[in-house]
Formats: sequence, structure tokens, C-alpha cells
Amino acid sequence: MKDTISIGHGGGGRLARDLIKSVFLKHLSNPILAPLGDSAVFELNGSKLALTTDSYVVRPIFSPGTDIGKLAVCGTINDLSVVGAKPLYLSCALIIEEGFSLKDLEVVALSIKETAKKAGVEVITGDTKVIERSPGESQSNIYINTAGLGIVENGIDLGIGKITVCDKIILSGTMGDHGIAVLSKRDGFDFEATIESDCAPLNGIIQKIIKAGRIKFMRDPTRGGLAGVLNEIAEDGNLEIKIDEDSIPVRDDVKGICNMLGLDPLYIANEGKVVIIAAKDDACNILKALQNDPLGQNAAIIGEVTSKEKGKGVYLKTPYGGTRILDMPLDDLLPRIC
Repeated sequence: MKDTISIGHGGGGRLARDLIKSVFLKHLSNPILAPLGDSAVFELNGSKLALTTDSYVVRPIFSPGTDIGKLAVCGTINDLSVVGAKPLYLSCALIIEEGFSLKDLEVVALSIKETAKKAGVEVITGDTKVIERSPGESQSNIYINTAGLGIVENGIDLGIGKITVCDKIILSGTMGDHGIAVLSKRDGFDFEATIESDCAPLNGIIQKIIKAGRIKFMRDPTRGGLAGVLNEIAEDGNLEIKIDEDSIPVRDDVKGICNMLGLDPLYIANEGKVVIIAAKDDACNILKALQNDPLGQNAAIIGEVTSKEKGKGVYLKTPYGGTRILDMPLDDLLPRIC
């Protein structure tokens, strides 16, 4: 553990995970927080609720297919949805640096409104703070914190502890779109292809697939990407997971840019995809339900849980017939993408 915080501690990889466990769980752990889920799930007056919070510091704040307002709403809705909750209400707090464009603020506010309306949730409380511009920055920035409350309906009970050998790993779509879309708008990059972020609220499609078969666990592959999420699941569940590289959907243009820059799309953030672990016998029905929705047309079964005995880890079968370890990322390849 380093003596000071680095940018990598916020990247969703090994550094971030170690920081959470060594500092925050050390002082704040309780039965609701300890599982480190995308949302806290708890009971109150006979109802099962889910609560989550997240902060958004993406730079630039506008990129193809998304902006910081849309991202904040979608990210919070998705964190509720992957624990099986139906999102209901959001809070929204904005920290704005002096000098920020009022016109851009209007665009962000409208994006928050439209995204929430599309997802069927309401923003019911908020806060605004204005601070000095960060030293050395050429432009003023904006940061958003959102919290979300949802309800988990009777019969829905997801958790890593429910995963068993032969459960299938299902991916709802292509990897790396969001991270590359954000990167394309940063200084120094000028890609010929226009790649749009996959940023989208997943509550609708997730409610459909929950009815399609036995889902054991879900998580959205944001910071750390697919590799980060699968390693978290393997570590927390003491599981061995094997996936097939040829089965993982990646757009050709995303793959080309990653090859050019020496990046791996399996480690790049997504904001409109979900990783699903489902019972073997129900995997095809769940896949069909995904593919019948516009957000899941490129969904695929990419692997399975192979052991709870041989130790934990994630293994990737390559196109050449070999197998390699798919490690947990140390930090984030592309910082500040959400």
C-alpha cells in the first residue's frame, strides 16, 4: 500500500480495491457494506430496498453518445439494476468551478432530465456548490454526485454466494465503446472512426432478463472493464472462471484503435453493458431475451464457472488454442472516464 493517493487508486483495479479494504472497510465495515456490491441491499419495514451513490469526474464532459449528466444518471440506475432493484428516485449534487459555461450547465441539466425520464425515475433532491477553478486548468470543470434508491421485488435474491460450477457467463454487448469514445475527444487524439459511448440505462432490459431465467449475479463492467469485474467475482466467490476470447463481442473499430494504442478492450470501461452469471439450463433463454432488446443485440455467452475447488482466478482461452491468466488490472488504463 502506497503512502499517498495516486490517480490509479480511483481506477477500479487492484489499487482501488486494496484502498477500499485497507482503509474504508477497516473503519466502516458492517454487514450491509461488507459485500461491496454495486448497491447496498437492506430491509426496511418489510420492504427490500437498494441504495447506491457514485461521483462523476469525466473529462471531457461531452463525448460522442454521452455527457456527464447522462453518465451520472445511467451509472446510478445501472448500479441499482444489477442487484435486481427497480430504480425509483435519484439525488443529484453538482460541484461547479467558477467560470463554467452557463450554456453547458443548461445542456447537462437537460441531459439529466431526459435520461431520468427515459428510465422512468425522478430526481427528487439535490445540491449545488461553486468552487474556485483548479490551478493550471485551461477550462472550468463540473463534477456530479448522484445517489439512487430502488426496490427489490419479492423473489429476487442475487449474490456471489449463489454462483455454482457450470453457471454461464453472459455479456450483454460489445466491450470498450465508452472508454474509447471519451478518449477520442481528448487532446492529441483524432480517430477517423466516430465511436459513440454505450452509455444507457439498463433497468428496462434487466427487468426483462430477470423474468427469463435464473440469474445468480450481475455487475456492470465500468472502471476496470470486463477483466476487472470477472476478477472481483472470482476473488470474492473463490471461483475459477474460464472465458473464450473469440466469444467476447468487440467492435472492429474499437479493436483497431486498441491495437494501435497498445490497449486491451477487456480492461476498458463500459457504461451500458452488464455481466450476467446465470444457471446453465437458463442461459439460452436469457441470451434470447437480451438479443430481442436493442441494448442487447450483440449479447453472447462468453464462458462459465469451472471450479470452486481449485482456487480462484480468471482464465482466457485464446484464438490459438492456448489459455492465459486474465489478471485484475492494477489501475485504470484510461483515467477519468466516468
